[in-house]
Amino acid sequence: KIGGEIVNADAMQVYRDLDILSARPSAADMARAPHHLFGHLDASVRCSAGMWAREAADAIRGVHGRGRPAIVVGGTGLYFRALTEGLSPIPDAPPEARDAARVRLDELGLAAFREEVVARDPAMARLSPSDAQRLLRAWEVFEATGEPLSHFQNAPRTPLIEDVAARVVIEPEREALYAACDARFNLMLERGGLEEARRLLARGLDPELPAMKALGAAELMAHLRGELSLEEASELARKNTRHFAKRQLTWFRNQAADWPRASDAASALDVVLT
Repeated sequence: KIGGEIVNADAMQVYRDLDILSARPSAADMARAPHHLFGHLDASVRCSAGMWAREAADAIRGVHGRGRPAIVVGGTGLYFRALTEGLSPIPDAPPEARDAARVRLDELGLAAFREEVVARDPAMARLSPSDAQRLLRAWEVFEATGEPLSHFQNAPRTPLIEDVAARVVIEPEREALYAACDARFNLMLERGGLEEARRLLARGLDPELPAMKALGAAELMAHLRGELSLEEASELARKNTRHFAKRQLTWFRNQAADWPRASDAASALDVVLT
């Protein structure tokens, strides 16, 4: 209706290896309009919010240069924030710092590791005691730079794009959302999700890579390693997907409280066009 081009803002749909398991748009859907940043990265790549935002800004400028509106679609809230509010100038930690962080965590255990992180950077006391991923990030940044992570997070930021014509959050009723989560995974299995997980597992990639933790993929790979039955893996994937969807809604309610709401895609279009 508006002749736009689609820019992906889903952290898993960027990965080439996760066609089925990220519920990427079908070939028929993608033929209806130009799509950008879908399946363009290998699963071995760590796609950060900063990396995505820079690529998205370039894609959006290209769309605007063709005289068309860019429609940014996805559920990764940090991606939207990075694009519209700017990036903290956090340097990438070298592999040796990441490896050292993991070794230190294994040596100390999570509770003592968190104490060490907070001693280096008191602002990290705000992190959940169970948030190993962010604690590792804080440790490795300090290790690599000698500066606390909060030093970089508090630095001034510049938005990567400035003109946002409309924003909308699709927020279905909870029961409808959970039913859609279950149906999403069931459809993945029907379309060959288990074989896609098998191919990904066979690559022998670092299990800490984002693509290896994708909802559905992680649980099915656990089944393929003999850790869970297919029924157990499927039920766990459905449960984890529902929990993730709930966290997404909470994030957008807290961080995008002023965005208009719509119950489905059709009503979201009405919001955009009014």
